[in-house]
Amino acid sequence: MIMRLGTHLWRTLAQSVLLGTFCCACFVSAQAADAPPNVVFILADDLGFSDTTLFGTTKFYRTPNMERLAARGMTFSHAYASSPLCSPTRSSILTGLSPARTDITAPVCHLPVARTTATPGTSAGPNKKAILPNSATRLKTEHYTLAEMFRDNGYATAHFGKWHLGPEPYSPLEHGFDIDIPHWPGPGPAGSYVAPWKYPDLDPQTPDEHIEDRMAEEAVAFMEDHKDKPFFLNYWMFSVHAPFDAKQELIDEYKKRVDPNDPQRSPTYAAMIESMDDAVGTLIDALDRLEIADNTIIIFASDNGGNMYNAVDGSTATSNAPLRGGKATMYEGGVRGPGVVVCPGVVESGSRSEEVIQSSDFYPTLLELLSIQKQPQQSFDGISIVPALKGGKLDREAIFTYFPHSPGIPDWLPPAVSVHRGDWKLIRLFYNGDNGKHRYKLFDLKRDVAETTNLAAQYPDIVMELDAMIDEFLDDTGAVLPRPNPAFDPSKYDPSLEGKATLKGTAKKPTTKSKAKSPPADLVAGWQPMGTCRLSLEGGELVVHSTGGDPHFYTSLPKSAVVKDSSGQPLVLRFTMASDADDAGQIFWHEEGVAPSYFRDRSVHFNVAPDGQPHEYAITLTPKHPVVGIRIDPAGTAGVIRLSDIRLTTRDGQVLHSWEF
Repeated sequence: MIMRLGTHLWRTLAQSVLLGTFCCACFVSAQAADAPPNVVFILADDLGFSDTTLFGTTKFYRTPNMERLAARGMTFSHAYASSPLCSPTRSSILTGLSPARTDITAPVCHLPVARTTATPGTSAGPNKKAILPNSATRLKTEHYTLAEMFRDNGYATAHFGKWHLGPEPYSPLEHGFDIDIPHWPGPGPAGSYVAPWKYPDLDPQTPDEHIEDRMAEEAVAFMEDHKDKPFFLNYWMFSVHAPFDAKQELIDEYKKRVDPNDPQRSPTYAAMIESMDDAVGTLIDALDRLEIADNTIIIFASDNGGNMYNAVDGSTATSNAPLRGGKATMYEGGVRGPGVVVCPGVVESGSRSEEVIQSSDFYPTLLELLSIQKQPQQSFDGISIVPALKGGKLDREAIFTYFPHSPGIPDWLPPAVSVHRGDWKLIRLFYNGDNGKHRYKLFDLKRDVAETTNLAAQYPDIVMELDAMIDEFLDDTGAVLPRPNPAFDPSKYDPSLEGKATLKGTAKKPTTKSKAKSPPADLVAGWQPMGTCRLSLEGGELVVHSTGGDPHFYTSLPKSAVVKDSSGQPLVLRFTMASDADDAGQIFWHEEGVAPSYFRDRSVHFNVAPDGQPHEYAITLTPKHPVVGIRIDPAGTAGVIRLSDIRLTTRDGQVLHSWEF
């Protein structure tokens, strides 16, 4: 039976389950002695290390409910996500495995192409030293997930909020959850946080309902219906991922608190943090009211570091200081966030730990807390952190983070893998050194938490020792690795550009001996310096040499082509395209007076024939305002794409604008 509708329609489901008998190591009260503990897992999205008041690193945000939660359990100051981006970390939570082993290493699980294993990349631009692998786009159902474990041990299971590990047949319903609300596969909330939103099966109850308020309400209703039997409540918040919008009254309130000298000064983001915190409070209040708090384990974590790069209210969304970098980087700010574990009878209230934990640890930890045996053939990359929860030390040598991608954010790094052992952290940059060798960054986090001083040259023996551990990790996980790029041209690579990307880079004129010409000046390509794709003109075609990593190009429409009465009328982008890049494409449109310029809610995916032969495409756009710009993402993988006869038309074929090459 598929359960996906909100407004508590699932309450009619028969709720009796025959419980297995097992011993719980966790709970000592008389009431709890005969009942397996409930488990509530709260995962925030893009919540940075300094986005709560738990560590004394913010004066702007208010998170009293996070403080309430911390007062009931243990706060970890070294809680790491398994990846600096969301989907890989989510796969690690559900499986207890590293993203290197689940093959999900990038947040691409909303794309149309269904790929359950990673594949080697095939090519890269001449300014790239490594060819990047292609991430899986779905969490394969062969994994025995955390939810399936709970279900098989008599628990009711429910997922609320963001998923981003694949639509049906890879949704929560196929991974062990009885209930999935709002049954949404996208990378963020559908449209906005404040209604009206765009979930197919979840209508707002009030005109300005906030999605986090609604998710918390649905979660509470689930707890009410299962208060007398064990449940696993998986609440993966949409907050505080883009798009950046919030309750207006909270935004107005935070505007009065802004300090222009504080790097955290976005009223909109602060309001989003408060709504996230309110949802945490709603769950705590419900557990207390239902008198089941003493028999409930609560885990709170973030899927990656805070978003320091998107512009909000004339500033960046947040700051992860004192950590370096943020979401999508291998620096501490990209992978380290708040972590809290509540376990009555095991964890001392209000305690703190400096032990290093990672998101892949939660699965084996819950097994030990519940005295449930893993499956006969099951193994984990994470470890049980129960010794730390009891105030002790963890018997672990190191944690590893595998991120073979290079998103174009200001703190970007080449594709990398890191090992964190004790106070030492080594980042290997694949094939980014001289003569095709790896390059290394070594940091002493105890003395340099901001990762300002690379000690690799001073401690070559430590680099060698830690790098050998990386080799062992990559071999054990069977990671699909980057490869050296045989087309690399040193004349096209500028190492000084590392970490200095802007949000766009102009296309470069190719230096080959072909008859290629530079594209028009108003055509912009890629994210990183020198672009993630190279554009040229050959024989009347626009040729895209894609290196992978979200290649795209965009152009503004001349004022003469902007049809003022086209608001709300479907438009069609028509073009001829030949591609050997094996992935789906996506078309974005920029609407007049609407920010941000190009956003997923104003886009359409389309399937691409990767046979290298020309095909005709007609993509229908559904703008609400006049269209002033077009962006084409021809593929998410490396390859050569040729486009011609690109034109924007009305639905009946009237040409509004055409691009001549």
